[in-house]
Amino acid sequence: MTRILAINGSYRAEGFTDQAVDHIAQVARSLGAEVEIIHLRDVPIEFCRNCRSCTQLPGSSPGHCIQHDAMPELLQKIEQADGFILASPTNFGSITALFKRFMERLVVYGYWPWGQHSPKPRQEGKATKKAVLISSSAAPALMGLLFFNTIRQLKTTAKTIGAQPVDKVVTGLVAKDHQPALSETTKQHLKNAAKKLVYP
Repeated sequence: MTRILAINGSYRAEGFTDQAVDHIAQVARSLGAEVEIIHLRDVPIEFCRNCRSCTQLPGSSPGHCIQHDAMPELLQKIEQADGFILASPTNFGSITALFKRFMERLVVYGYWPWGQHSPKPRQEGKATKKAVLISSSAAPALMGLLFFNTIRQLKTTAKTIGAQPVDKVVTGLVAKDHQPALSETTKQHLKNAAKKLVYP
């Protein structure tokens, strides 16, 4: 069974991003996948301290962080997953602070001993997993895709954890209504993305 891990960086419960993640998860489950949804707003993750302790030892497995929080458990889920749904609304032109905090803790996927100018990815050349990227914004979708950094940051996250994006769902103008709902077009796009994620 294909194991899909959805990581959602939205602050707002049952908002547009939550709806999108729930819908693609529902479709993926109907296709036979096992899907777990992680809402980062509910996960106690500390800020990265930039101590680089986790980057000192070589190897393909994630390094060990000195902090004691929920990140090791989340990393274990990432390692066990076959594919990912990475989602974040757009705040000030990029991913939310929730998602950025999580993203910075992915430094454990880098090998960066003292004396080396820059980190080397532990997962380099190992993008054997799949990812679907989901973003939303108050601006039109095309503007969000071309001028905002949300999708680029989600793509970097996918690459860091050894995944290759197979589709992206970019929606816009979601701030017009207090309780925006998924359009039929968006639902269809999410359905197609789920198929790419689950099927070989």
